[in-house]
Amino acid sequence: MTAQYQAPPMPSASSLSNQLLATLPANALALLNSDLEPVSLSQGVVLLEPEDPIERVFFPETGMISLLVVTREGEAVETSVVGREGALGLQRGLGRRRSFTRATVQIAGRFLCIAAYKFEQASAASVPLRDMINRYTEVLWAEAQQTTACNAIHDASSRLCRWLLQSARCVGGEHLTLTQDFLGQMLGVRRTTVTLLAQELQRKGAIKYSRGKISILDRSILEACACECHQIMQHKELPRKIGVVL
Repeated sequence: MTAQYQAPPMPSASSLSNQLLATLPANALALLNSDLEPVSLSQGVVLLEPEDPIERVFFPETGMISLLVVTREGEAVETSVVGREGALGLQRGLGRRRSFTRATVQIAGRFLCIAAYKFEQASAASVPLRDMINRYTEVLWAEAQQTTACNAIHDASSRLCRWLLQSARCVGGEHLTLTQDFLGQMLGVRRTTVTLLAQELQRKGAIKYSRGKISILDRSILEACACECHQIMQHKELPRKIGVVL
């Protein structure tokens, strides 16, 4: 895994790009600040494979991670994504854990990471940290269930619109760099179908699409074409539905 580390002073909770960290009270955040390291990760980097021990916890700031269930034949199906509203490997704060899924960087960007044993030590000393782990795990579990239903019921076009909106929310921007291979894998369709779906959205004025680069031009069009899962899986909406406050 290729990563570039820096060591600038850590910001306060109010200025953090990762929304999950920003929910922590100052005393809980102080337990992590000296051990959180900025890292830049490129697209395609695999952070975890199934059954790998979780050695680091990642808090996205501008990038996005996909969680994929891998079959014996090597096929992969996306179950959920982790962006600036969440974290990868958070359950490691409750003790030694292994990954159930493959975790792959799908949109390059900046992340904050911390050694898992240090995160566990901080969690053991902080009720708010342990509460954050439990709450976010519940939200991710609910999102995975909704994604499963979405993949089984809704057509590829509406799922693509939902996924683009979700990705934009995860990274906090309108510009996405996504390969045709990944979009095809995510939608369960061929690359040629991805091209046709993207071209149709471009004709409607919703996006600009060129060689794996997608810019959202009109969110209202995407929202009108997306399946109902878009509204259900909103970062503020989903926690409310299951009684979790993040």
